[in-house]
Amino acid sequence: MNDNTSEDFLLRRQRLTPGIRIVLAVGFLTLLLSLLGETGREWLRFQRDALLGNRHEYWRLLTGHLVHGSWQHTWLNLAGLALMVALFRDGYRIGQWALITLTSAISIDIGLLYYMPQLQWYVGLSGVLHGVLAAGALLWWRSEPRPLAMALTTILIGKLAWEQWHGALPLSGNLNVIVNAHLYGALGGLLSGALLMTRSTHRG
Repeated sequence: MNDNTSEDFLLRRQRLTPGIRIVLAVGFLTLLLSLLGETGREWLRFQRDALLGNRHEYWRLLTGHLVHGSWQHTWLNLAGLALMVALFRDGYRIGQWALITLTSAISIDIGLLYYMPQLQWYVGLSGVLHGVLAAGALLWWRSEPRPLAMALTTILIGKLAWEQWHGALPLSGNLNVIVNAHLYGALGGLLSGALLMTRSTHRG
């Protein structure tokens, strides 16, 4: 490998920020799981009786967020993931991104298990994306001009409020949207984002 080739390789690696690495990994895994079809979806989705019964299929707490009800559902969530990366890709380190996504996922799982007993199963990444959006909004209050932070926060709160009072947005089409998953995910992202901000303030 000559010097020019080595330099080009290093430059390409530098462009792979933590956010881009995560979106590539999650996007690839989501597409891979989608290829498993209905059988794979049934085995991996969040499913109440498999979690609370005697089957102890706890992997569903994570994989339920990576499988989707249809290809339309998959592509919409991947587009949302790409948007989150475009907005916030340089804001957090890769370990911090992991904390935000895991906290959001766990918040959704807890919310669905204990506050929506009527819900038997759930799939999709959109709840976690709302957690990323909430953490990103907090980040913008420290790193971006205040009007931008205010606009993003208003959009998020407005969307969550609309969903609680009126149901899913009209743009959702025929998708069966569990709007409470968006709320629980946003609360998880808000919690992890606030924790990261507190730690950063203490270090400063």
